[in-house]
Amino acid sequence: MEKEVIVEVKHMDKTFGSTVALKNVSIKVRRGEIQGLIGENGSGKSTVTSIISGMQGADRGEMFFRGEKWEPSSMLFALEKGIGMIVQENGTVPGISVAENIFLGETEKFKSFGIVKRKEMISQGQQALNDIGASHIDAGQITARLDMQDRKLIEIARIMAKKPEVLVVDETTTALSQIGRDIIYKIMEQMKEENKAVVFISHDLDEIMNVCDALTVLRDGKIIVTFDKEEFDEELIKTSMIGREMQGDYYRSDFDGSFGDEVVMEMQDVNLGDQLKDFNLQIHKGEILGVGGLSHCGMHTLGKVLFGACKSASGKVLIKGRELKDEEDAMKEQIGYAAKDRDTESLSLNASIRDNIAIGGFNCFAFHNFLVSPAKEKKYVQKQIEDLSVKCAEMNQYVSALSGGNKQKVVFGKWIGRGSEILILDCPTRGVDIGVKQAMYQLMYRMKKEGKSIVIISEEMTELIGMADRLIVMKDGEIKKEFPRSSSLSESDIIQYMI
Repeated sequence: MEKEVIVEVKHMDKTFGSTVALKNVSIKVRRGEIQGLIGENGSGKSTVTSIISGMQGADRGEMFFRGEKWEPSSMLFALEKGIGMIVQENGTVPGISVAENIFLGETEKFKSFGIVKRKEMISQGQQALNDIGASHIDAGQITARLDMQDRKLIEIARIMAKKPEVLVVDETTTALSQIGRDIIYKIMEQMKEENKAVVFISHDLDEIMNVCDALTVLRDGKIIVTFDKEEFDEELIKTSMIGREMQGDYYRSDFDGSFGDEVVMEMQDVNLGDQLKDFNLQIHKGEILGVGGLSHCGMHTLGKVLFGACKSASGKVLIKGRELKDEEDAMKEQIGYAAKDRDTESLSLNASIRDNIAIGGFNCFAFHNFLVSPAKEKKYVQKQIEDLSVKCAEMNQYVSALSGGNKQKVVFGKWIGRGSEILILDCPTRGVDIGVKQAMYQLMYRMKKEGKSIVIISEEMTELIGMADRLIVMKDGEIKKEFPRSSSLSESDIIQYMI
């Protein structure tokens, strides 16, 4: 017996200028199920769920929620009526308290004679955090002091405080460590048990096959196929996503972890609070160095210190024997850095693709680093767009309009175009589909073969095992274990040193 349909989308179309985002899309979401959506970047997954949750409207088609016509005017309206969406990117306001973020737009209910009862708001905010298993977050503190993961947990608490009947989870797990992911998984299972519904978007195929009861594949704005749980087949799903069988290796196929003897970058006795403790590290020419650990182990701080974006309390970072000063110095030494939170640290969303790529290569097309040649700049940017297959209408398109994978390609283009010899990549494939991931991995391997050095900081153990010549595991600001590249290395070998 089929379960009751709680949300239905019929013949939906959506375009953005000349780009067709959705074409005749029809989807049914059933009670008591976790419905997965998967597809390459730009396939339409986030577009259809954003329309369901009131973020934007459709050009054509109709929707039904609990059997009645559904035309949400906003995300707040949708949430009040029973559909909540947790988005991929940051959705909190940094300059206000955690509690104010949880009750954003609802402060009136805490007012008495025009004065906000802050203690009551903080108390209820703390309860909302406790309810989802995030009691370690203080509802009274300023949100800006928290890291990316905890800010995401605040958003989850805000949505779940409304007790939605339908929860849309859009790529959220990519921003979370295993602890945060476990919170999301528990919430989704609880909603399923309560005969509610979840729509789950993820690029992690193993994850989505594990947690979902049904899986719909989108490609180029169209529904390709829907698989029930018993029909899940990894290769068939991949082929459905990209419209062809994947060619070439995904991760590296070799287990030769050799690299040059030359040390191109080094950390000597670096200290920074509880994030880095007497930290020593060498990076070699032609090496892919993997850095793994839990979210708060210090590895993300490590990336910032290596690029000069964060100053250590003591110790030195050396580049070819000379002490590194700051980010400007790092760029002069041909070091590039892709931050974990790309939308706030690696990109200017309200600027064009052209500007975002060109800013990294100013010295490549400006006379005496002063007079810019527009023709050379355009040629420089176009080459990166073509080499990295950035899907866009034109180079003057705003980066904010791109999918996650194409945003990350722009970040890569900024650093690769200027000929970076050392790339520090913090969670480089977060929110990126398998086709783009494969291209990125092949690019990294090609750069290694050219004698360039890459540091991959990642919470994805399979990524580190698949790509690194040498893998270090961090915990509490220290290196707990180092592994050479090996065909026998497994996730369980690594995890015991992380926890």
